[in-house]
Parts: sequence; structure tokens; C-alpha cells
Amino acid sequence: MSGATWLGRLKAGLSKSSSKLVGGISGIFTKRKLDAAALEELEELLITADLGPATAAKLTAHLASTRFDKEISEEEVRAALADDIAEILEPIAFPLNIDSSRKPHVVLVVGVNGSGKTTTIGKLAQQYKGEGYNVMLAAGDTFRAAAVSQLQIWGERTGCRVISGKQDADAAGLAYDAVQAAQAEGADILLIDTAGRLQNRTDLMAGLEKISRVIKKLDAEAPHDCVLVLDATVGQNAHSQVEIFRDMVAVTGLVVTKLDGSAKGGVLVALAEKFKLPVHAIGVGEGADDLRPFTAQAYARDLMGVDDRG
Repeated sequence: MSGATWLGRLKAGLSKSSSKLVGGISGIFTKRKLDAAALEELEELLITADLGPATAAKLTAHLASTRFDKEISEEEVRAALADDIAEILEPIAFPLNIDSSRKPHVVLVVGVNGSGKTTTIGKLAQQYKGEGYNVMLAAGDTFRAAAVSQLQIWGERTGCRVISGKQDADAAGLAYDAVQAAQAEGADILLIDTAGRLQNRTDLMAGLEKISRVIKKLDAEAPHDCVLVLDATVGQNAHSQVEIFRDMVAVTGLVVTKLDGSAKGGVLVALAEKFKLPVHAIGVGEGADDLRPFTAQAYARDLMGVDDRG
């Protein structure tokens, strides 16, 4: 898929989030000075758009520092906010880099059930396969038969071998077997799916810790990455998910899915500001090509409805 098509899809995907912000900013700044009341309204709007209180306060304070008590148009407000948001996002926008000296580069993929974990693994597998990597998948969510069969479908579709076991099998044992198989076959990348039943938080934590501990017996540095998949439609709940999983396992980066179904695209900015974790990719649809590396500038401008791509 061409870059232009992806940018169009990103813009469409963020349309629910941007229309809320564009409409709100338009309502506040129609022939109006940037006074204290306008700033307060703007801050409230940014909070309701899931940018979070800290980020909203930071953005409005910066706008006030340069434009307070001056006439300002809604377009100027949106352009200024887009620039500031891009600045927040720039340091955390980088793809998941595969270290080819590792055979395999082991990526543990975590997240709550329903976040799009298994689909994300399939999409990543397709992308890496397209780049010439030898990719293997491990169906480590052994509690859900649907997750295993879904991963097997992706395996068939992408031509990647899937290591799976019986339902309710020991996930750590399966991960161990998968690393062993990937090493034996010289795979470049091993993507391991995991369970995400938050209601059993202590079991989940013990399970993830055990997977990490067991695969270290085969490679002391594995897993080399631990990617947390977040569903954008949960909005502010994404913060607690990051905190929970970060406490369980060393999360190294994020993938944010389902941005096309959400008016809560601002949450990604709040997450960047608070956690400073890399955002490797974002998803704006169901197709394999709808998961792409995250670019700060395009995201910020689309979120604020700024059309100029120049």
C-alpha cells in the first residue's frame, strides 16, 4: 500500500477524534481573544478528547505563553496544538527494530483479551515476512481456543509456522518449545501470543513472569521486546492497562489498535506524555496493511484536523 493511501486511511481513521476537537475548537474560537475563559474551555475540551489533564494543561499553557490576550483563529489554535502534540509524540515514535544478530529475536506480545493482540501478531508477521524475515509464531494464549485457531489462520495466510499445544496447556512450556524450535530452525523472529485475562490478575502476572523466566534458560536476554497492545476505544482505561502490565513484565513498547472505531485518539498523546514508552505501530482497520509504523507529525495534524501536509 502506498504512503499516500496510508495517510488517507490514517486521516479517515482519526476522523471521529478530530471532528470532536475541530468542532469544539471552532465553537470556542470564533472571533475571540485568547483570554482566561477561552483557555479554560479549551483545556476542558482537550480533557474530554482523552488527552488527559496533564497534557491538556501543558498544551494550553504553551499556547497562552505566546498568544494570551491576542485575537486568534480556530485554524491558528489547531495548527499550534498540532505542532506541540507532534513534539510530544516525536520522541516515542519509532518502529519495532529487529536485531538480526539474534536468532530468533523474541517478541512477547501482551494485552487484555479483546485488545487486538492476536490480530496484531498476524499483521506484524505478514509485514516482517514481506521484508524477508523468517518468522515463527507461538500460540501462548492457551486458555482461548479461538485465539489459537485465529493465530493458525494467520500462520496459513502468511506462511509462518505456528507452535501450539492443547487447550489449557502450560503457556511457559509452550513458549520454551517455541524458542527451542525457532533456534533449531534459524528463525529471525519469534512472536509469542499470551493470555490477557485481567480478572485473574495474579494468575496472569505469575504466567507472564514464568514465560519470561523459562525462555531465559534458552536465551538469557529473551524476550528481547515486550509489546503491549492497547485498544484505543478504552480511552483513559489505557493508562491503568499500561501500569498493570508494566508491573507484571518489562513492557518495552506499545501498539495502539482500533483508532478507526474511536473518538478517543487523544489518549495516545496522554500515554506518550505520561509513560514515554515507544509507540511502534497504530492500527486503523482490519486489513493486514492497516497496521503501520507510527509517525508523530501525521498523527498530530490529523488529530487536530490540520490539512496541510507540507
